Amino acid sequence: MDKIATIFGEQAPLASRLLAALGPEGDDGSHDRSHLLRVAQNALRIAAAEPGCDYAVLTAAVILHDCVAVEKDSPLRSQASRLAATRARALLAAIGWDQTTIDRTAHAIEAHSFSAAIPPETPEARIVQDADRLDAIGAIGIARCFYVGGRMGSGLYDPDDPAAANRPLNDQTFALDHFGAKLFKIAGDFQTKTGQDLANARSQTMRVFVDSLLNEIGEQQA
Repeated sequence: MDKIATIFGEQAPLASRLLAALGPEGDDGSHDRSHLLRVAQNALRIAAAEPGCDYAVLTAAVILHDCVAVEKDSPLRSQASRLAATRARALLAAIGWDQTTIDRTAHAIEAHSFSAAIPPETPEARIVQDADRLDAIGAIGIARCFYVGGRMGSGLYDPDDPAAANRPLNDQTFALDHFGAKLFKIAGDFQTKTGQDLANARSQTMRVFVDSLLNEIGEQQA
């Protein structure tokens, strides 16, 4: 069965239409089509336990939440979700959506971003935020962390103080620092119970990995 149909069910035609509207993928493997599909799977798993969710809005928000590409080190990074929401408004207006539904979708897109710091006020916004953050942690989060670190030219870790015991965390220079600077914090701040339960398991995966890495490079743990 087609992957889109498997994930989105009755919303598959909408998902396919919006994916087509996005055009060709960029070169960022951490925010590619596979990322959108993983976030969709997370979102639909969470939505099954959340009352009042509009599945068309959820589908559109998931597909379009990263529809404007902004690199992690760009000065526009904190504006990325707002830029995506603006483009999403135009795409959804073009297919005839009403303003109220467009506004609801745009809010879910704006509020998903960690750096935007916009409180999610609807079921769809809470779900999309949790679903996207789940893809930043756990085993996939580890893979994405080091992929992005390599893309940005970061080192794996500080050889003089890998665990940052006697220095400030610097995740722009060392990929390993990103766990303490952001990823472990994300794992403790979810909007839904289902999302938090999934995050707790993924957080443990990351902690085991970090401990194992430090052990392998001879770093003594406190």
